[in-house]
Amino acid sequence: MAKITPKIKRPAMQKDFLSTQNLSKDDILAILERAKHFKKLGKSENKHENLLEGKSVLSAFFENSTRTRMSFELAAKRLGADVLSLNPSISSTAKGESLIDTIKNLSSMQNSFFVVRHFNSGAAQFIAKNTSAHVLNAGDGCNEHPSQAMLDIFTILEHLDGVNFKDLSPIKGAKISIIGDIFHSRVARSNIYAMQGLGADITLFGPPACLRHASVFKCKIAKNLKEAISDADVLIMLRIQLERSKDEVALPAEYPKYFGINENSLKDAKKGVLILHPGPVNRGVEMSSGVLDNTSLAYEQVENGVAVRMAILSLLANK
Repeated sequence: MAKITPKIKRPAMQKDFLSTQNLSKDDILAILERAKHFKKLGKSENKHENLLEGKSVLSAFFENSTRTRMSFELAAKRLGADVLSLNPSISSTAKGESLIDTIKNLSSMQNSFFVVRHFNSGAAQFIAKNTSAHVLNAGDGCNEHPSQAMLDIFTILEHLDGVNFKDLSPIKGAKISIIGDIFHSRVARSNIYAMQGLGADITLFGPPACLRHASVFKCKIAKNLKEAISDADVLIMLRIQLERSKDEVALPAEYPKYFGINENSLKDAKKGVLILHPGPVNRGVEMSSGVLDNTSLAYEQVENGVAVRMAILSLLANK
């Protein structure tokens, strides 16, 4: 018997999914409620529900990716879509074709969705303005990564309120510390925008160069690692982005001492603190292998990413 997606209130999202800044509480709850259904479906023998049958999803990643790309493509396939993948290194982009011409040509093929990662901030918004297809922002420069924020919130709620969480209220007042390269992190931005809107109490910490302009977020800035973790319900650890920051942050050999977490530093944390990381993790840098493999929710986040992205795709399908 075919699985039936539960009828839930349709969110007020526009045709695209570009940012967490314009998401209402109803939008977020609609995504996460549907994600609960898809997570259960993913654990069943038949993991498919053909809500996107007859539609095509183009995956266009102009930056490297493992988790986001694979989970979006798997999500689309489980929803019954035709999935195409653009490899910029062997496409006409390598010959000098502009982004606008690439998009116009791919739009002419009547693709229904574009899932886009690009090294320039604002690229997803630019593409959305130049195609009638649904555009999902899979990360644009240092700007945003909205689906990562949704799966992070989903993961947190499952642990704060149980896998059958009813609403978003556990996020309100939750103490969440985001630690690492805040300045370059699109994950940090999307999480801050979404979680502040839900009433979370957010603290930021990282190397001084990585906290430039952090005051714009109106979050508490911790003075040291102990202060950042001691009262937190949730720790979101961020990767050192050497490809963006060059020599602006502490080298990996120096970083763990002041900004990374391990079994010893977690003695200052609350019992049961939730530890997240968007990946990829630099083992022994942002966190020790022991914390990554035995304490963190990093692999659970990856599992939840498929369900959350299925939810986003399916909710946009009839826009």
